[in-house]
Amino acid sequence: MEAALSILFGLIIGSFLNVVIHRLPLKENVVFPPSHCPRCNTEIPFYLNIPVLSYIFLLGKCRTCRGRISPQYPLVEAGCAFSFWLTVASFGLTLQAAASAVFICLLIVLAAIDIRHMILPDELTLGGSAFFFIYSFFNPAIGQLDAVLSGLGGALFFAGLYYFYLKVRKIEGLGFGDIKMALFMGLFLGLRRLAVAIFLASLSGLLVGIFFILFKKKNLKLALPFGPFLSLGSTISLFVGEELLAALGAFWRLP
Repeated sequence: MEAALSILFGLIIGSFLNVVIHRLPLKENVVFPPSHCPRCNTEIPFYLNIPVLSYIFLLGKCRTCRGRISPQYPLVEAGCAFSFWLTVASFGLTLQAAASAVFICLLIVLAAIDIRHMILPDELTLGGSAFFFIYSFFNPAIGQLDAVLSGLGGALFFAGLYYFYLKVRKIEGLGFGDIKMALFMGLFLGLRRLAVAIFLASLSGLLVGIFFILFKKKNLKLALPFGPFLSLGSTISLFVGEELLAALGAFWRLP
């Protein structure tokens, strides 16, 4: 029952996240008007707004104008449902699970917006930082001092990289949005899991960059949004960060 409810709730929240992803960068209200086709502006009735299933039933097209619906919509809904299920399976029905669900929602929305618009809105990064600073008083996984120092340390580390690239290479290797994102990541994950998240983000970003250079004929000036990689690294670290650190420690102790 808990698994079924978490999946159902994740699908519903995922549908709302799609609205936020589409409207927030355009400075539109995320509540009103009701869901509508962005091409023909036809309001979507509730029976055609069922997460994932409506996309399959409509074959990925608007019923009115037959315009293509982005696969982002079912992917976000299904990803959110899976993440909520994994959160409940890992932490149970606890305050930590609820906070983890909020964390994952922020990561999903930030990743999608960064891919589409190359921005990380302050409403999410700074809003998330404020939320997780308050949560640090109740976080059973890490202490408040660890949370605050990790958040500030992550932000300062990224700020240092930003100014290093600007000074040495005369380009922006990172944006200010990445700095603010590192702040709320550290506030929630703590130092150990934040380090894992940044490592995984850097590794995955490097591999994707190499792929584009080798197979898509891009050059070293290729600009990739870093938010999706930070989101991926943070999600993995949230669930198995400590296990990865333990495995790495065991590896280095081998003769």
